[in-house]
Amino acid sequence: MDSSVKTQRRAAKNADMTEGGIFGKFVAYALPFMLTNLLQVLYNAADIVVVGLSHEADAVGAVGTTTAFVNLITGLFIGCSLGAEVVISRAVGRKDGAETENAVHTALLFGVIFGAFCGLLGFFLAKPVLALMGNEAKLLELASVYTRIYFLGLPVIALTNFAVAVLHAEGDSKTPFVVLTLSGVVNVILNLVLVLVADLSVEGVAIATVVANAVSAVLLIARLLKDKTACRLRLKKLRIHMKTLGRIVEVGLPAAVQSSLFSLSNMLIQSSIVKVNNAVAGAEAAYQPVVKGNSACSSVEGFIYTVIDSVGKASVSFVGQNAGAKKYDRLSEFLKIAYLTSFVVGVMSPAIVLLLRNPLLALYGIRPAAEGLDKIAYDTAVTRMLIMFVPYFTIAFMQLGSGVLQGLGKAVSASVSSLIGACLFRVIWIFTVFAAKPTIEIIYLSYPISWVLVALSHFIMIRKTLKKLRASASETAEEGKAANENAETAAEAAISVDKK
Repeated sequence: MDSSVKTQRRAAKNADMTEGGIFGKFVAYALPFMLTNLLQVLYNAADIVVVGLSHEADAVGAVGTTTAFVNLITGLFIGCSLGAEVVISRAVGRKDGAETENAVHTALLFGVIFGAFCGLLGFFLAKPVLALMGNEAKLLELASVYTRIYFLGLPVIALTNFAVAVLHAEGDSKTPFVVLTLSGVVNVILNLVLVLVADLSVEGVAIATVVANAVSAVLLIARLLKDKTACRLRLKKLRIHMKTLGRIVEVGLPAAVQSSLFSLSNMLIQSSIVKVNNAVAGAEAAYQPVVKGNSACSSVEGFIYTVIDSVGKASVSFVGQNAGAKKYDRLSEFLKIAYLTSFVVGVMSPAIVLLLRNPLLALYGIRPAAEGLDKIAYDTAVTRMLIMFVPYFTIAFMQLGSGVLQGLGKAVSASVSSLIGACLFRVIWIFTVFAAKPTIEIIYLSYPISWVLVALSHFIMIRKTLKKLRASASETAEEGKAANENAETAAEAAISVDKK
């Protein structure tokens, strides 16, 4: 058999998640997905660890305090890339080659254009928004420099996200893992060179991040140019198909809005953390200990969140393909496996980090201390861990539910639930409970409560959606059966007439 045909069949087999053992198929797909995201978090953590070695005492806090605002802007195109993944995975599940091809080329071109728009928006809004969040003096200056450089590289960062979405929809989670490994090495090397050798600070890690993403984009596009399935990229066919874009936006826009509004609520929380910091240490302290402690713990938490979130993200394509193939019994079995997996991962991962909290925090320059700013930084980090890590399995359920609903084409429902149960709840919490008792503990308590609310609403919506889909499929089957019976009756009547 021709080698190209073998390759194509192998690729199709790897991409098909509608056949075979559910657990084995899902793990084989989700594990590289998880490792890919873990590497991404590892390299982001390396940014913070390395920048902590620079000559700027506030560098760690500066990079950390930009997270909510950066996520506000990047969430716009990341949500749309998720929409592309859903549309492509459903087309793959239906074996619709023409629609798959249209969606791939539309998604990649749209990703670059929209990424450039988001980059310009973020660049000009950076300093005023960061100032509005309560950042002052040196912290504001460093945060603004880092953010603006990062946003200049947003077109290639967006392209990377959309290319990864295409591969995930195809069922290929291994290539993104390999590519991220290579680009991550580039990122770390550039971090060390620019910060330790060139004596740069936040600007060094920002430049390294942009260059590493450019490397990722080039490698991923090269892979898509050689693809043997309908997901193959052909530069001459790059154009935006408005009907297909409409479907991508229909699914992706709610996710984008959800992500961005989550970031808005997190920006409010970050500004509240800055207020606590200023009340405890003062804005003119040698460094901002509450901000630093929170940033360090948030970075460590990123490893747990990524492991948990990967189960939810991987479920999008798995659910999308099986929903497209109308295999609802298989979906029900998958949900049992996915929820159990999320629970186990959501309990074990935080437990491991809690046991290793001191050596992990030491990487960020945070250690147990008897007094002073160092004690405040350490206490802040540990407080966040204790309050948020114990019930962390609830956010695992929340993220899984969101991924399943998106795969079922119910992105709007998932977004509305998340916005009300998490974003709106946290905003109300800050203006009421935190206003009455402005402590760091009160801020952190808002998270697990919101996770429970959203996870429950997602679970209820999934059950209702599957029930409706089953009922619809049953009606269609009955109609088909009736049509066949009528056809058979007509055929028998015709035969009877012929005999006469």
